[in-house]
Amino acid sequence: MSGARGDLELSRVIPDQRTACDRRTFTWRTVLFGFVLSRRHLHRRAADNQVVFLDWHHPWLFFLSVGTMLLSVADAFLTLLLLERGMIEANPVMRIAMGQSTMLFVSTKLAMTAFGILVLVYLAKQQFLNRFRTGLFLTAFFSAYACLVCYELVSLFRLG
Repeated sequence: MSGARGDLELSRVIPDQRTACDRRTFTWRTVLFGFVLSRRHLHRRAADNQVVFLDWHHPWLFFLSVGTMLLSVADAFLTLLLLERGMIEANPVMRIAMGQSTMLFVSTKLAMTAFGILVLVYLAKQQFLNRFRTGLFLTAFFSAYACLVCYELVSLFRLG
């Protein structure tokens, strides 16, 4: 049994032994083991430590990224409400954008935030000043946006 005919006969003899849980199908188990419980989080060799980028990011970065964008949207909305009630925009760049149009203000604000988040996620494993990971800046920005939105909500209720 050699050649194509032998391979054809051999394939008929061996039954398909796949189980019902085929690894090639996408399930929530795939998400769990491929994202949350994946095994490769660090570099394989010590020589690879100079490489900054990995193809896996911690779920916390996803939470911080999405949360920061949502807080930025809330900030834009609350800023527009506060401006209608007589407050002024403290950020000079956003004040210029607001002077042009509301759409320019919102799109500039969200684009700048999204670009900053994208860069910080991309550089999340990089060391800043050889002291701390750049990903920690996402935590700081998320916290700052949360405080800003709380301040704007308090101001909005006070102006009521």
